[in-house]
Amino acid sequence: MRRYGKHTDEDDIRTRPGRRNTRPRTNIRPKHEDAAEGLVLTVDRGRLTCLVEDRVVMAMKARELGRKAAVVGDHVALVGDLSGRKDTLARIVRIAERTSVLRRTADDDDPYERVIVANADQLAVVTALADPEPRPRLIDRCLVAAYAGGLDPLLVLTKSDLAPPDKLLELYGHLDIPYVVTSREELQNGTAVARVREQLDGKITAFVGHSGVGKTTLVNSLVPAEQRRTTGHVNAVTGRGRHTTTSALALPLAGSDGWVIDTPGLRSFGLHHVDPSRVIHAFPDLEPGTEGCPRACSHDEPDCALDAWVAEGHADPARLYSLRRLLATRERKEGD
Repeated sequence: MRRYGKHTDEDDIRTRPGRRNTRPRTNIRPKHEDAAEGLVLTVDRGRLTCLVEDRVVMAMKARELGRKAAVVGDHVALVGDLSGRKDTLARIVRIAERTSVLRRTADDDDPYERVIVANADQLAVVTALADPEPRPRLIDRCLVAAYAGGLDPLLVLTKSDLAPPDKLLELYGHLDIPYVVTSREELQNGTAVARVREQLDGKITAFVGHSGVGKTTLVNSLVPAEQRRTTGHVNAVTGRGRHTTTSALALPLAGSDGWVIDTPGLRSFGLHHVDPSRVIHAFPDLEPGTEGCPRACSHDEPDCALDAWVAEGHADPARLYSLRRLLATRERKEGD
């Protein structure tokens, strides 16, 4: 063991400062009144790309934010170098209160929730009618997450040239969800893009869907200036495409004040974080019928008052079926 004498002249010795020389800790945080407002466009390994006025600025989270993380769509306050020049870095010192949040967990028994997008107005659930086959349970899960997070859902059905949309639309017709049906030919000639844009103008829309459904191809058509490498292969065995979007990315909708947020292809959508009791709020025609339900009613049990409410003609039976199908996804695997 190396020891130093009382009068050593070594210059590599680290001395610990006394208590009198240390700066006392404080809970007071700087206010940063001069911070600039920005929008988080994408997040990549701790670095956040933000839009500040008309400049794209690279930033990192300030230490005083603790574990609070910013995600795509967040409105943030930044300080530091806001020039946007190469090799410069700003700091995010505040994250504004969110109006909506899209969350998911890896699985239903995973307590760790992951925020995907903040402040989006609607959630566009993209699914192919064939190649790969549609997965209604995954669609249901996305709808539950949208309702729980305060987003309006939108169905975008692709590849209608390979299969008709009637069967899938019948499943969701009673939910009164707006939808757009597209084909590959319509995407190429622009007619499908025009119909989708009608649902996006003036809104912030997050796009979700499992790999291979044509989600990124659609986003590329909507935002041609920001071309993204599309899925070029769909596995014939699993029906899954290669992941081409590795992190969420916000893109301005050309000729509009709307925004499109492309998200990575989904393999699963856990709902551990969703309180099933909140799903009923998406069914205003059924909600009054729950007043006679027993305490903590799951709305899918013999004593549920909704059965009598619907039988008396207050609501369409198909609406009750739709509610219970959505609630059941909380206990199912999305591939069921």
